[in-house]
Amino acid sequence: MALHLYDTATRQLREFRPVRNGTASMYLCGATVQDTPHIGHVRGALNYDVLRRWLIHNGLDVFFVRNTTDIDDKIITKAEAAGRPWWEWAATHERAFESAFDILGCLPASAVPRATGHITQMIELITRLIDGGHAYASGGDVYFAVETFGDYGTLSGQQPDEVQQGESAADGKRDPRDFTLWKSAKPGEPAWPTPWGPGRPGWHLECSAMATTYLGNEFDIHGGGIDLIFPHHENERAQSHAAGDPFAQYWLHNAWVTLSGEKMSKSLGNVLAIPALLEKARPAELRYYLVQPHYRSTIEYSDAALSEAAQGYRRIEQFLRRARDRVGRIEAGAVPAEFAAALDDDLATPQAFAVLHNTVREGNAALDSGVSEQVATHAAAVRAMTGVLGLDPLSQFGENDAAGDASTGRALATLVERLLADREEARRQRDFSRADELRDVLTDAGVSVEDTAYGPTWTLKDSSKDI
Repeated sequence: MALHLYDTATRQLREFRPVRNGTASMYLCGATVQDTPHIGHVRGALNYDVLRRWLIHNGLDVFFVRNTTDIDDKIITKAEAAGRPWWEWAATHERAFESAFDILGCLPASAVPRATGHITQMIELITRLIDGGHAYASGGDVYFAVETFGDYGTLSGQQPDEVQQGESAADGKRDPRDFTLWKSAKPGEPAWPTPWGPGRPGWHLECSAMATTYLGNEFDIHGGGIDLIFPHHENERAQSHAAGDPFAQYWLHNAWVTLSGEKMSKSLGNVLAIPALLEKARPAELRYYLVQPHYRSTIEYSDAALSEAAQGYRRIEQFLRRARDRVGRIEAGAVPAEFAAALDDDLATPQAFAVLHNTVREGNAALDSGVSEQVATHAAAVRAMTGVLGLDPLSQFGENDAAGDASTGRALATLVERLLADREEARRQRDFSRADELRDVLTDAGVSVEDTAYGPTWTLKDSSKDI
């Protein structure tokens, strides 16, 4: 089965056919870096990271661009309230976002362009729109003329006559449906010179300019959260098509993470920041929690659900460690056909995880029966599947981890597993004093031990919590 993705623009599953053979191009609307990242921000990044990994697994060279909006009303307002320069405020939170993406296992983006670094390209795009009769200047502002684009509303299903852009009223608009391409500067605000006067870019303009700068005027996938469908993506699509660019061929949108039924947002004060959540779960466990549901399904956050996800990850982790102890080094093999079919069906991660856990159960049965050949086969399949999902436990402990010291990781794992084996033997001999003594040795060394139905699991207590 070929990969099929749900395209918001056509409201149907479409077979993925890249614009350029052998290459997939993806643009993800990144963060407006106004504050600390929360799980609503990072969920989409993780979903598209799984898609990217699946495309790579299938032999495509993936060029992945995720932008940063580093100039915005909220950034300016919050920086002023904190008594800090707007650019420093933006840079500080941009680093926090990049660190969160990294710690949760996202592959590094091919490019992370900033809005403020692409003013020239934005001015060029505005010029094309004005010359084509699709935009007009008024008092230092520039607006897109919605009535000139007959396809407006197609992406979101909005009726043009009912459109409300959510922008503040402006005297210079010819039509209240028109949206801002360029904002004239207010006193004291950051500004860049243009033919229409000093100012800064409108939000929608930024992504059209940056996407085409790095991916060309026609590319494969444009992703983002469902809250961006209108007005942001509708307006991106309109201005890009009006300028003559084919732009994105597939529009993908991930659902929200909610808390008590409400979308997570700074304005509602119901956010769960990444640093706080990493006090409750390890990075891999939090990633598991966010990628296991289907990307188009809403996640209703609860501590209990996060804990259940952590247990699911630990079952995989414990199997691979036991398998490694039995058969030695484990290389990733082929993914099972059922796993591939699930991901090819619009990235159906719940079904993919079901295949993964079924393979783990079969692997544990092989371990218990002492059939080493089957253990190795199942472990290789598990490593392949967790690699695609960005959840391979063994890579976090030295094996195949180019970023870390492999020998140190293997040495640590070997020593801890030996102590755990000695502790298990002491428990079987009912020498509980010795078992407790061994656990205390591990605890003093910063190793947290948890006894499960699949045997003891261990983690480093303070691993990767601070971002």
